[in-house]
Amino acid sequence: MKSICMAAVLAALMAGTAAAETIGVSMQSFDNNFQTLLREGLQARASKLNGVSLQIEDAQTDVSKQRSQVDNFIPSGVEAIIMTLADTSAATGISDAARKAGIPFVYLNLEPENMDRLPEKQAYVGSKETDSGRLGAEAVCELLKKKGKANDAQAYILMGELAHQASRDRTSSVKETLAAGDCKGVTIADEQSAAWTRTNAMDLTTNWLTAGRPIDVVLANNDQMAIGAIQALKASGVSMDDVIGIDATQDALAAMAAGDLDVTIFQNAKQQAASAVDAAVALAHGNSIDQEVWVPFELVTPKNMTEYAKKN
Repeated sequence: MKSICMAAVLAALMAGTAAAETIGVSMQSFDNNFQTLLREGLQARASKLNGVSLQIEDAQTDVSKQRSQVDNFIPSGVEAIIMTLADTSAATGISDAARKAGIPFVYLNLEPENMDRLPEKQAYVGSKETDSGRLGAEAVCELLKKKGKANDAQAYILMGELAHQASRDRTSSVKETLAAGDCKGVTIADEQSAAWTRTNAMDLTTNWLTAGRPIDVVLANNDQMAIGAIQALKASGVSMDDVIGIDATQDALAAMAAGDLDVTIFQNAKQQAASAVDAAVALAHGNSIDQEVWVPFELVTPKNMTEYAKKN
């Protein structure tokens, strides 16, 4: 698809008078911390555009409910749809429904299964999930080398929802990076899904501890699960050693400031959300854009954490 300068398109919209238009938004879950940041970012960006309003619905992680929301958006006359997927494997059917209705569609944050065959007038905005896993694993390896544990550490991975490409990509990238570098002697003792939640992660970590397993490092697919692991380790009176998260949420930065979280990876919710609104508006106005819009991940450690205090 031919690329144009999206910033120029949106600058024109912001400066001029645009006809009132509504963008339907289906969010994976209002209860998810990072999804809340995305929702706030969508609202903030739309508020800066002339005549653009959002109709935001909560799918509550239910793919059937999310599909119903799309089916309701289509006849209601929305000019475009933005979605964070409840199940990435449902994307093909959802894309087909939007294509048949002629409604521009933007997937946000969670990469759709049909990424390589998105129809015209559809796009994806997010960050390369393999980069987050790689950055986290590289940081872990440096920490382990300093402790002399690069060859015999026991590592545990807390995964997100298994239906999400993000969870699979983050996990596989962690394992591949460790296996290919100076920490190839690290053993992945277990990997389990905690479904992105703090409570589930705390329960899983407690189970590992109860079984008497040595834990040198916990690599979580997101910050909420990393914090859950920290809570379990603290409650058991076990040295936390190294705990890694992803997203650089405010909760995670607070945990880092307290000395509990070693590393997190900044995922720019504001920029992802703004780019998704920009893409939806551009497509609604008949403009061509890149079908893949990437927002880079960034490594956050105690040394640079203050730079990210207000970014998410």
